[in-house]
This record gives sequence, C-alpha cells and structure tokens, in this order.
Amino acid sequence: MKDVCFLIHGSYGNPYKNFLPYLHKSITKKGYYVIVPQFPIYSLQTYDNWSDILEQYLNLGLLSETSTIITHSLGSIFIVKFLKEHNLKIKKLITVAGFNNITYEDEHLYNSFYLDNTDKISVAEDAICICSTNDKYVSLDKALSFAKMLGGKVIKYDNTGHFSSNDGYQEFRDI
Repeated sequence: MKDVCFLIHGSYGNPYKNFLPYLHKSITKKGYYVIVPQFPIYSLQTYDNWSDILEQYLNLGLLSETSTIITHSLGSIFIVKFLKEHNLKIKKLITVAGFNNITYEDEHLYNSFYLDNTDKISVAEDAICICSTNDKYVSLDKALSFAKMLGGKVIKYDNTGHFSSNDGYQEFRDI
C-alpha cells in the first residue's frame, strides 16, 4: 500500500479551500495516497463530531503510525488531541497556523478541541510547525507555544497571515 497522507482543514474549512487542493495534487504526484476528510462546520463543529469521522480511517487501518498528516489552523489541535487520546504516534506531522487555545468570537465552537494539559506531547516522530508573524487569528506567541508543546521544528514566515486563500495561499510550494 502507498504511504498515506491526510490533509486536515480548519474551522469553517473544507477540502476545496485554501492550499489543500494544491497540496492534494502535489502530494499525490509524489506517490502518496491522499485523504482529505470533510469535517462538520458551524454549529456541528465539535471535537466529538470530527473525531467520529477520523476514527473511521483509524478503524480501516488507513490512519496509522506510518501516516503523514498536514493540518491547518483548528485542524492542528484537533489532530494532536485525537492522536494523544488514541495513543497513536504518526510518522510526520506538519501544522500550519496551529494553536491550542485562542480567544475568538465563536469561542464556544472551539472549546471542545482544546487540551487542558499543555506539557510536551509527542504524537509524531517528526513535527514541523509553520507559523506567520502577522496571523490575525493565531498570534505568533500562541503558534510558538503550540510548537513548543509538540517539540516541533518551527518555520516562521513573515507577513503571510493565516495562510488562507484571502492571504494569497492557494498554493503551498514549501510543503
């Protein structure tokens, strides 16, 4: 079986938004089997609802210790919490604009995703955390704190916002 790579969208996202379609195409060309689940959004956006979907891939053996996962925004803490709860350590985790806890206007939609214990968490053999100096949703401090929690390598971009389509990120050639 080919190596499996999951692309996990963020809040209010979908598999066809931001840089995910570009990554799907480019990673598939590298020989990976790419899975881009659609998670519930708006009022149905809860950790349990997202977890129910990802557990199907775990039960099928598609999500395993050999998997690579690339996440955006809320998808980052979701994956970390999911892997921690399932005691699964994957091959590689790349987070883009990841965070554990932010104050936001729709905070009630995010609370179920957050981890209470933010000590170092090892959920991947290799963790890379990509962040921006001017993300309007995830401050640089929050992004760096998230990277520290994962023990991940930090790649910091200047003035790239939240790495969304609105910030010019239809493609992500560095991944």
